[in-house]
Amino acid sequence: MTHTLHRRGSAESLSEDYVMLMIQAIGHNEEGHIPKVQQFLRIALKHNPVNIGSVTMGGNIDKAEEVIANASKIGHAVFDNPEAVTAVLKEVKEADLGLSVVVSGIFERVDECIEKAGLKHHTANFSLGTWGRTEKLPPDEILEVTTMCGHALVAPNLVREMVKEIKAGTKTPEDAAKLLTPQCACGVFNTRRAAKLMKAMAGK
Repeated sequence: MTHTLHRRGSAESLSEDYVMLMIQAIGHNEEGHIPKVQQFLRIALKHNPVNIGSVTMGGNIDKAEEVIANASKIGHAVFDNPEAVTAVLKEVKEADLGLSVVVSGIFERVDECIEKAGLKHHTANFSLGTWGRTEKLPPDEILEVTTMCGHALVAPNLVREMVKEIKAGTKTPEDAAKLLTPQCACGVFNTRRAAKLMKAMAGK
């Protein structure tokens, strides 16, 4: 299971959103896992990720070396194209780090990446959507942005405020997305996709 499973959006939008994470199994292979997580992040960094992060200091592609130096528990990397995902998977396979790797994205696209990397699925998870009093949720266009943080730390009202500022011309979509990115503690927020989504909202 992964907290990156419930991202929302159209097939076109989600085709530019892939999250990879490396994680140890407590009581099984956690001894000496930090250097392996750091190596995973260094491999990811070679392939132009949108964002990288770890639980210790969140995500910040602009301070990638600091993120890697302070990594622990889980390493996260976000990409906007399947070619990069395939390349990272190939390198991680060759490195044989011995930790689990999870890839989130449109199933068929991820499956193609796995096949091209010469790998096979171990497990596949699918989101069954959101249940309960869904009328209390923000509109879908807001959720497309906020669900890119699996722990719901990107506030809907902050997204609305950013859209207002983009519309008023006081912030570019890219600057607005960069302001949202640090709110996501794990570093799985797709800054480039967020900029596109908020720009579209501001244009309505």
